[in-house]
Amino acid sequence: MLAQSKIHDMKYVSLSDKDPIISADNPVRRLSFYLSMEEYVARSKPATDYFFMWQVNPSVIFGRNQLIENEVNLEYCRQHNIMTYRRKSGGGCVYADLSNIMFSYITGDDSVGFTYNRYINMVVRVLRQLGVDAKASGRNDVLIGDRKVSGNAFYKIPGRSIVHGTMLYDTDMANMVGAITPSNEKLVSKGVESVRQRIALLKDYTDISIDEFKLFVKNNLCDSELRLTQSDIEAIEEIERQYLSDEFIYGNNPKYTISRKCRIDGVGDFDIRIEMKNDTIADINIMGDFFLAGDMDAAIVKPLRGVKLDRQCVRTALTENVDSVIVGLSRPELVEMIIGAADARKQ
Repeated sequence: MLAQSKIHDMKYVSLSDKDPIISADNPVRRLSFYLSMEEYVARSKPATDYFFMWQVNPSVIFGRNQLIENEVNLEYCRQHNIMTYRRKSGGGCVYADLSNIMFSYITGDDSVGFTYNRYINMVVRVLRQLGVDAKASGRNDVLIGDRKVSGNAFYKIPGRSIVHGTMLYDTDMANMVGAITPSNEKLVSKGVESVRQRIALLKDYTDISIDEFKLFVKNNLCDSELRLTQSDIEAIEEIERQYLSDEFIYGNNPKYTISRKCRIDGVGDFDIRIEMKNDTIADINIMGDFFLAGDMDAAIVKPLRGVKLDRQCVRTALTENVDSVIVGLSRPELVEMIIGAADARKQ
């Protein structure tokens, strides 16, 4: 019998008395349902901490500010019946299937750094209780040794924060690589070998089954349960309509006149696309795997519309606290990326 020692007090959100075990009366739902479920709980349930786990049929989930054609091998996904979804958090592209587990954590904590640290440390501690030598690393990862076992993303709604991420118990490595890289057989083969060297699968570090692991996590992290009702589920399905709409999935791909790609260490990859009208910014879209802590449209995009594409004009239009919107990014760095895109156009 596994030892259990409560390390955090919060409610486990369940859909049935079988949760978190998948069964005939607790079936697998679409990935978009679980994204809607965490948003619904965050927006409608009393202020406390909540947690739940979920599994999905083969799916790819890409970040709020990513271009689907840059991140997802759509042809491979069609050939292998892999579904594709966009989420509202930042970060990179993730593959999920029934052999790995997704975690969702909802809290009233407002600070990005504090929320991440609290959540990731919870995950590390529960893995260590299983005898797994886990540790936090980088901006959002959990490692076993020098290999990644969990990656996580974050977003905020008014008054609440949501963290969600992977726990790689096991997974289909060929699908993981093929869904987000070219499907050429030789490249996929090399990609599987390369990725397998960088990630850890929890099954290799513990003797317990995936269902035993889920129960262990639930019992160690949560001290009570919130059972969702049929009316709750109907409300979740209503939110899910947005996640399934073409506008949400593909609508982040605007017309553009100029573009620039770059990377800022510790922040992420950026793909900036600007639609110009004469010498002014008609529209701008900033995409990538960075993390958002605020409303980018209100704080960055709207203030830049109609602004002359000039270093001083762009600097003046932007808020001083860019890092309160894009985690870790300074205003000078953002200005230089935007102006760099303009310079690229002239070359």
